[in-house]
Amino acid sequence: MFLEETEGTKININRTEEALATGANEIASACPFCMTMLTDGVKSFEKQDEVNVKDIAEIILENSI
Repeated sequence: MFLEETEGTKININRTEEALATGANEIASACPFCMTMLTDGVKSFEKQDEVNVKDIAEIILENSI
């Protein structure tokens, strides 16, 4: 699960780059491992003040009140 890539682009950087390209201000995931990867990716692009990474359950809760 936590094996680092030895060749090519890191998957978290690739996936985060794709998500940031959408212009979204929130990125949702239902997978704790993906959330960690995306959060680290957002930090590596220094976008943590602009883009939030949340569990989909958090978004549902925020919009159900």
